[in-house]
Amino acid sequence: MRPEKIIRLSKSCIGEAEKLAVMGVLDREYLGMGAEVQQFEQAITEFFGRPAVCVVNGTAALQLALQACGIGYGDEVLVQSLTYVASFQSISALGATPVACDVDLSTLTLDWRDAEKRLTPKTKAVMPVHYSGGVGALDEIYVFARKHGLRVIEDAAHAFGTVYQGKCVGGFGDITCFSFDGIKNITSGEGGCIVTDDLEVLQRVQDARLLDVEKDTEKRYAGQRSWEFDVTAQGWRYHMSNIMAAIGLEQIKRFDEFAAIRRARARLYDELFDGHPRIHSMPHDYDTVVPHIYVVRVSGLDDRKGLQARLLVHGIQTGIHYQPNHWLSLYRDQSQSTAPLPVAEAVYTELLTLPLHPDLSEDDVRFVAEILKREVS
Repeated sequence: MRPEKIIRLSKSCIGEAEKLAVMGVLDREYLGMGAEVQQFEQAITEFFGRPAVCVVNGTAALQLALQACGIGYGDEVLVQSLTYVASFQSISALGATPVACDVDLSTLTLDWRDAEKRLTPKTKAVMPVHYSGGVGALDEIYVFARKHGLRVIEDAAHAFGTVYQGKCVGGFGDITCFSFDGIKNITSGEGGCIVTDDLEVLQRVQDARLLDVEKDTEKRYAGQRSWEFDVTAQGWRYHMSNIMAAIGLEQIKRFDEFAAIRRARARLYDELFDGHPRIHSMPHDYDTVVPHIYVVRVSGLDDRKGLQARLLVHGIQTGIHYQPNHWLSLYRDQSQSTAPLPVAEAVYTELLTLPLHPDLSEDDVRFVAEILKREVS
């Protein structure tokens, strides 16, 4: 028997303003990178209080940030294994090696002490991943990075709007990368951005996103093209389109609305699971964290697929964030010589992601919590 309603794990939340903005771009028939992208970059720059460059997606943002720091063949980047494969792919795409590190059991973010054990003369950067919107021991990671002369490229795909020590994530630090794909805290359909005060990195990213055609960004924003130019480095076709930026411009106006709902729904989940002997919520302060996903750890979970199937009978979609990357065939051989990652491997078996998005109602949250508690009692 099919459920009457499907409670989606995640979804794009789009209104009439976004649709009209896209129609405006279509009507003007300038679909590539132009005025809307420039305006979206300016809006993001104002949001963070420092310069931003928009690209086609969050993975491209990470890759271009790494490349702009001179990271390439033979270099190593420290990154937690418990992350989406995009973090690893952005490193290996440049011929560098992602060095899988363990996570802190409480926050599921990078364990910098474990990362320090994996340092070699080839290590050039560290990539902390802001899992589910939290940032973990970010101060300690920066101290560690400065001590060893490492660049810090923050993967903040989950953390748009999160505040750390009174400052918005992305508004401080070395380099921060965001994703604007369809289910993130704000979306541009696809898309991402790099935020940094390092103007040399920004210029390299601007050129590299347009096949490294030097200063082509300025021409595109003026509605022109570069016909005679030089190329001095490997570039990529990673620029954002006006269609994407038009959606993003409307979404950033709605960010406060979206953030309030995400925080409220996460707080309600926390309240409903409080004191449960087997269901454990992430220890987030939702006055500062804007959650992209809502993850619980279910202790003694020996049949996660079965649990997910039983929840789906009730119309509840769930997910798993994430399978450790050092188990993947592409990266397994690179990890054989490293120390074990006991926390990531153990905690993975307990993870379950529950529905969270701005269209999720309080009644939906109560229903999900009721059914999950019943199924794991």
